[in-house]
Amino acid sequence: MNQVPTVNRTPMDEGEAALADFKRAMRWIVIVAVLMVVGALSYLQAFGTLTPTTIIATAGGVFFSVVLGSGLFALAFFSDKSGVDQQVTDAAQSERDHRQTKIPNRETIS
Repeated sequence: MNQVPTVNRTPMDEGEAALADFKRAMRWIVIVAVLMVVGALSYLQAFGTLTPTTIIATAGGVFFSVVLGSGLFALAFFSDKSGVDQQVTDAAQSERDHRQTKIPNRETIS
């Protein structure tokens, strides 16, 4: 059997891989958003007449709602995969540790 060699990734490689995953996810999100617009317009056409205002409002509303909601979700995954979340966690932890060493314990002060 062929075994896939494991590669030690550097943080830059992880960031680049996360960015590639994010771009691929966004492409799929845009495709799904366009299909949702087509579906919504088809549904509205089947049950009533479409005016230009209805078409523009429906297309804009459905497209941007799907892209915004799904895009923010994809961005959360990108943030986690790229290591940015860990950097923020480490910085916040070191700041907390730094503050705790400077503030004396209140119980010892009389």
